[in-house]
Amino acid sequence: MEFRQLEYLAAVAGHGGFSRAARACFVSQSAVSHQIAALERELGVDLFERSGRTVTLTEAGETLLPRARELLRLRDDAAAAVAPRRDRVRIAANMSFARAVLSAVSAVRERHPEAEIDFLLKSFTQRIDAVAAGEADLALVRGAVERDGLYLDPLWVDQPVVTFGSRHPLAGLGRSPTPAELAGYPLLLPPPEQQVLLRTLVERVFTRAGVTPTFGPDIRPGHPVAFELVNHPDSWTLLYEDPLVPGLVCRRGLEFTLPVSAVLRTDATPNPLVAELLTELTHGYRR
Repeated sequence: MEFRQLEYLAAVAGHGGFSRAARACFVSQSAVSHQIAALERELGVDLFERSGRTVTLTEAGETLLPRARELLRLRDDAAAAVAPRRDRVRIAANMSFARAVLSAVSAVRERHPEAEIDFLLKSFTQRIDAVAAGEADLALVRGAVERDGLYLDPLWVDQPVVTFGSRHPLAGLGRSPTPAELAGYPLLLPPPEQQVLLRTLVERVFTRAGVTPTFGPDIRPGHPVAFELVNHPDSWTLLYEDPLVPGLVCRRGLEFTLPVSAVLRTDATPNPLVAELLTELTHGYRR
């Protein structure tokens, strides 16, 4: 049994399929399938039920999964315990923060060329778990986080952009449409379980304006937003930043705002590099 096999087991279970697990692990699907099959042969049991595109854990898989995750956690803890590094910072975020992080990291690296700053791509929940477990020094999030042992350090305020196709009836306004103007057009967003924050923001803004949003069909995984807007020319969506895609019009309005914060551990040992990064992320605000 290898740690790599346990990582793939956890990835397939967490992502609900071999292809998605392979993308998350940055390997081929065949590599994941091969290692899972090898693990099943070694243990003498099937770990997954495979039915078409549906992949679910067997009873044996359900039994092994929490033990696999615990072994992986212990491995990471052991490695961290014997290799403490004050010149390394691990930032957990998603790609919507890449531009801001790259700018901050570049500035810090100019002053500390020996520093190693890692950008860990993780979902919202994974970011919080990573900081809580000490696998990341900080996480970037939008909105609130309530978890014992963690606190939020405010960084900036995001203004998501209202986005629609260039032939949308509101495209010629030359300004951001009001909630009342948007209410009659379908809003396209990922499913609620994948995008709670923007849906909550929309409902709050529209309620304050005394109107009700019209939700269109969910944006399915793997479907680019630009194509969805083209296929539904009367629709609109909210994006965290202007994608600069031809055929799309973006308007930034004051109604839609989200606080961005760094998630940190309350018991973390002070790290000057982390403090410098936070200062850069707030555009020079002195902590």
